[in-house]
Amino acid sequence: MPATVRSEFALALNQVATERGIDPKIVLETIEAAILAAYRKDYDGDEIEEIKITIDPNTGEAKVFKDNKDITPAGFGRIAAQTAKQVILQRIREAEKKAIIADYSTRVNSIMNGMVLRFDGANVIVDIGRAEGVMPPQEQIPNERYRLNQRLTFYIESIRETTRGNEIIVSRAHKGLVAALFKREVPEVNNNSVEIKEIAREPGNRTKIAVSSTQAGVDPVGSCVGQKGVRVQAVINELGGVEKIDIIQWNNDPKIFIPASLAPAHDIETVVNLEDKKAFAYVPDDQLSLAIGKEGQNVRLAAKLTGFKIDIKSKSEKEESKEAKVKTKSAKVKKPAKERSSAVRKKVKTKTEDKESGKN
Repeated sequence: MPATVRSEFALALNQVATERGIDPKIVLETIEAAILAAYRKDYDGDEIEEIKITIDPNTGEAKVFKDNKDITPAGFGRIAAQTAKQVILQRIREAEKKAIIADYSTRVNSIMNGMVLRFDGANVIVDIGRAEGVMPPQEQIPNERYRLNQRLTFYIESIRETTRGNEIIVSRAHKGLVAALFKREVPEVNNNSVEIKEIAREPGNRTKIAVSSTQAGVDPVGSCVGQKGVRVQAVINELGGVEKIDIIQWNNDPKIFIPASLAPAHDIETVVNLEDKKAFAYVPDDQLSLAIGKEGQNVRLAAKLTGFKIDIKSKSEKEESKEAKVKTKSAKVKKPAKERSSAVRKKVKTKTEDKESGKN
């Protein structure tokens, strides 16, 4: 079989298509559309609807046909090239953007390493490889400060349509970032031996993560913590080094899961109302501040994690309420006896008065 000699045009076409990650046919169609636009501009007297442009994919030679007749004007190649240049570049850029968006749409809900490029108002523009990501204020960690050329791990949150086209939204505040980091750092999570059931997060401050084991003999909490805490510390470092992470054993029984979710507080008794999704947690007096947390943060995260509205009370309050109930009951029991004795006294008094009246 004889070797095929490829022209410079064919080589350039394939190179552009490979570099931009688009189909060579799309590039050819783009060039044909651009040349037709050039012909429409300079030769608008003809019936444009009947005009057809063909390009030889090997040589790049462009010809104009009307009713299957070659009507290519003399010197049209030079005119077409000048007029079509900008259109071709624009169409290729559009095709490249579509290919990039299609690629990154498959990476939504995953993490990528990126670098801070610049600041656009309150937004942070991030280099994430072939594209730039936008991190709006609500996706930033509140107490984290960003600087140019800073390298961080970002969560691909979504692709949104804006007035400026499609934008790739990246996040540092999304709870999915924590889940993806654990998947990267913990082999048991990556191979599904340990499952992340739920995450409650307040970015930059504290995160609670509930985990369970799908394989016998695997400790889900120990797997995520790692030897001497090395695995969880790697995740904390990726989040800026200040965010605390509580790893909790998942349990389907809310009477067990709710006290565990209120860690680091312990020795907690719970009363659960499954219908109203409410729970009363009775905590030792010395554990009350731990259970509530700074500005109610601990109980707030526990409520998000469990899905229950949690009311924290001290055990001393519980005892006081019990004593008050006992006193109320005893008072109710004694009251009828008093009433009976007073009634007896009234009867005796009435009889005495009747006797005296009889004597008189």
